[in-house]
Amino acid sequence: MPLVLSAALLAGCGDGDGVDVACGLQECTVTFPRGVEASASVLGVEAKLVSVQDGWVTLEIGGTTVTVPVGGEAEGVQVREVTSEKVVVAIPHGLLGG
Repeated sequence: MPLVLSAALLAGCGDGDGVDVACGLQECTVTFPRGVEASASVLGVEAKLVSVQDGWVTLEIGGTTVTVPVGGEAEGVQVREVTSEKVVVAIPHGLLGG
């Protein structure tokens, strides 16, 4: 049964223009491109990159604003990587309604 659940989660993970989404059993990793307004539907919830400034990343997840330090965690959301080209974050399923 866990394999069926895993396949269902991966299949329904989500997408957006230029945004890469990969989901596992406990979280979804979202890679946003920098320099554009980027958002994606992740397990049916909109995740949007709002800003990157002074070592902080601001996201909007399902209408809730979350500000996370680069390399850190806030409210379960982790910022794993920030470069001039992309921002990689991990969002736990609990914030996505899962």
